Order: sequence, then structure tokens, then C-alpha cells
Amino acid sequence: MATDKELSDFLASIEKRAFKQAVYAVRRDETALDIVQDAMIKLAEKYGDRPASELPMLFQRILQNTISDFFRREKVRNTWVSLFSSMSANSDDDDFDLLDVYQGDEGNEVVESSADKLERAQVLTIIEEEIEKLPARQREAFLMRYWNDMDVAETAEAMNCSEGSVKTHCSRAAHALAKALKARGIEL
Repeated sequence: MATDKELSDFLASIEKRAFKQAVYAVRRDETALDIVQDAMIKLAEKYGDRPASELPMLFQRILQNTISDFFRREKVRNTWVSLFSSMSANSDDDDFDLLDVYQGDEGNEVVESSADKLERAQVLTIIEEEIEKLPARQREAFLMRYWNDMDVAETAEAMNCSEGSVKTHCSRAAHALAKALKARGIEL
């Protein structure tokens, strides 16, 4: 059973990585903060009595589910906006369009076209495929450093190797990924 201090320390240690992961998924800082906060609250309320060793896996699953819930809610909201837009065409004012009134921020999911969403999803799939092709140690170092936002010392400790090895693995992984993505027509 995790103590309150262990739970608090865990949440403090994971908050930055969770925020980056959420921002990467939803592309909006405010929404990402809400998602991380909701995930932390769910972990504390429902799983706070679990052993401390189980908290990272539970939190990761809760965070992913919270991100998925966000996208489901956005889909429903977008459906309603479309429905209201089509109903307003029958009104007396022919120039009225709800979508003209409802303006989102640039980069916002509401204004992002389906083609942009599809292209982003395809690029992410290609990147994931190329990461899977990396040698195990390079992939492990790369994901810890750049996906989980761990520093070199933390990564070295987790991988049970020197900091120099971590830097070498990350460098080789980054060069291999850049080369593979360029060969597939993607330049970052």
C-alpha cells in the first residue's frame, strides 16, 4: 500500500512528463493541463491504496484513457457544431453560419481539417514504425530521453550503463531516425 507521501512524491515526479505526453497528443497546453489533472485525481481517488510499485503503470493507463475520453468528447462536440450549422441554413438570415461565429485558435482541433488530422496520424504512424526498427538499446535510450523526458543520469541508471553510453545510443538513434524518415519523405 502506497503511503500518502509516496503517492504525492510519485505525482510530483511524473507531472512534467505527463504534461508533455498530453500536449503531444492534444496540441493544446490548457487542455493538456486539464487531462493531467484529471488523471492524477483519478489515480489518487481510485488507486491510492495500491502498492507504490504499481502506480506508474496505473497512471499511464489512466492518462491514456483520459486522452481518449477527450477525443471522444471533441468528436461529439464537433458533430453538434455541424448539426447546428446545417440547421441555421433554414433560418431567415441566409448569411448566418455558426462556423463563422465559432472561431477556434490556430492549431485547435476544432479548426484542423480532416486532411490535416489524417496526415498527422500517418506521420506519427511512420515515426512509430521507424522507432520500432531501432536496435533495442538505442530505442530504449531514445524513448527514455525524448519521450519520457528523463535526463541523462536517470536514463543511465534505468538502463544500467554509463551516461556516455546513453548519449551515444541517443545520438545514433536520432541520426538513424532522421535518415529513415528522410528516405520516406518526412523532414522534421
